Amino acid sequence: MNRSDLNEGHMAVDPVCGMMLDANAGKPTYEYKGETYRFCSEGCRRRLAKEPNRFLDKRGEPEPLARGTLYTCAMHPEIVQEGPGHCPKCGMALEPMSIPAEHDHGGHPELVDFTRRLKVAVPLSLALVALDMGRHVFVIDLLPFLSPQAQQWLKLSLAIPAVLWCGWSFFVRGFQSVRSGWLNMFTLIALGTGAAFLYSVVATVAPVLFPEAMHDAHGLVPVYFEAAAVSVALVLLGQVLELRAREKTGGAIRALLDLAPKMALRVLSDGKTETIPLAEVKVGDVLRVRPGDKVPIDGTVTAGRSAIDESMLTGEPIPVEKNAGDRVTGGTLNGRGSFDMRVDRTGAETTLAQVVEMVASAQRSRAPIQALADKVSGYFVPAVIAVSVIAFIAWYMFGPEPRLAYALVAAITVLIIACPCALGLATPISIMVATRRGAQAGVLVRNGAALERLAAVDALIADKTGTLTEGKPALTAVDTSSGFTPDEVLRLAASLEAGSEHPLATAVLRGAGHKGLKAAKVADFEAVTGQGVGGRIDEQIAALGNARLMESFGIEVKPLAKAADARRKRGETVMYLAVDGRLAGLVAVADPIKPSAR
Repeated sequence: MNRSDLNEGHMAVDPVCGMMLDANAGKPTYEYKGETYRFCSEGCRRRLAKEPNRFLDKRGEPEPLARGTLYTCAMHPEIVQEGPGHCPKCGMALEPMSIPAEHDHGGHPELVDFTRRLKVAVPLSLALVALDMGRHVFVIDLLPFLSPQAQQWLKLSLAIPAVLWCGWSFFVRGFQSVRSGWLNMFTLIALGTGAAFLYSVVATVAPVLFPEAMHDAHGLVPVYFEAAAVSVALVLLGQVLELRAREKTGGAIRALLDLAPKMALRVLSDGKTETIPLAEVKVGDVLRVRPGDKVPIDGTVTAGRSAIDESMLTGEPIPVEKNAGDRVTGGTLNGRGSFDMRVDRTGAETTLAQVVEMVASAQRSRAPIQALADKVSGYFVPAVIAVSVIAFIAWYMFGPEPRLAYALVAAITVLIIACPCALGLATPISIMVATRRGAQAGVLVRNGAALERLAAVDALIADKTGTLTEGKPALTAVDTSSGFTPDEVLRLAASLEAGSEHPLATAVLRGAGHKGLKAAKVADFEAVTGQGVGGRIDEQIAALGNARLMESFGIEVKPLAKAADARRKRGETVMYLAVDGRLAGLVAVADPIKPSAR
């Protein structure tokens, strides 16, 4: 999809200044290389016609979403429309309901637009504050070479772009809120900054309209250009921070999608393999998963075996052994084995796709407290307007002369102070940030209601593995039968595990290494699926595994059964060692608790 496709929707982006505008508003257009571009003014059109490559270099720009993509409002999920736009209730930019595509630079068009405006608003508002407050607070005239009248006109020239151009989107949204009857924070922004700006313009252009009592020694009427400009800059800053937070939520979702590999190794009918994009994989295809690869998609093992790390789904750090007939999940990490698998599900039906959709839905979900926030916002805006009107009437009726001037200043002051209100923004932003940070940490939030309920939780039940533990199994103990030493039992166990792909083998080998024990060579090595391993070590027949393996050799485990049960209750995994038909001892492995678990 190209830029012209975006222009055919509800909104278009001026490629020169970045302003978002109505594609059907009859604005100037320009045809270039088969694409139609729309502009906010004839000036922008002429600039692009003069240097098209300067403005149309698309390297690093995000690809527009496909035509037909549905957009919704984070605060009002009932608002759904095709194509981007603004919520008619709260004025916030709508978000795509699909997973955003990854891009290197740039970002959401509105984020780019607001960032550009913020870069203009900040220096202009700071300049206005310095000019106005330098004399009032520090009694310093920063421009002594200019007369007070000239400085007043300079403030006006700085305020015009700072308020009108930088804050134009807020005035548009404020007007739309009044027209739709849904008063929101942009209503206050438009009223407050607009009133302050218009009042100051009239005071600068026609000071004779104001009573003499309001004139200073130079015949000037005090203005509020800096208040209007700073308000616009602050609101822009809030909008940029909010849009950046929204932009980053897509990054967390894409990180989940990246758990699945982009390519897969398909097994052909003649036994050969070919590498194909994951998008071309179909149900029924046979894929080969090599050691260390990620499982590309959901399926069933048809040949081979391995141990798979499923911690991305379960939090369990110990890999799970998979044999023919076992199911595997896309995005999980294969161990040292190799196997073939039959594809069972593709696309949106896969487990990973469902997890991603759950996270995306949670980020758009509506917490119960938002209904209260919306309700308060609905009353707050008309209340502020009512207070402003009351202040005007009270000063006009009971205030000192000149009553009209003082009443007007009081009313405008109320509007400026109440602008803006962040009550309607805090909750959706907190939900999105929380779900994004949770997704990055492996915590999936089902919806906004669950997140809100978590604040009242006073007891937490957690799976110990990977959540409260380090996720790296370690040797915890070695118990022996009579006639065997702990070092001997550990050395033999490590020797057997050195040739095993069992996920606990690393813990046993690491424990032996810490004690300076070297594994011996094993002859006639054999792995018994689901039970353990065995082999010949220094002319001794040794076997390491669970109670079923011991029973298959006719070895009684009762002498160490009580010790084994006690260790299992503490969450340890027990493996028995038999040597030449005798029970030699056991080794225990567990996942250590994190120091930060408490």
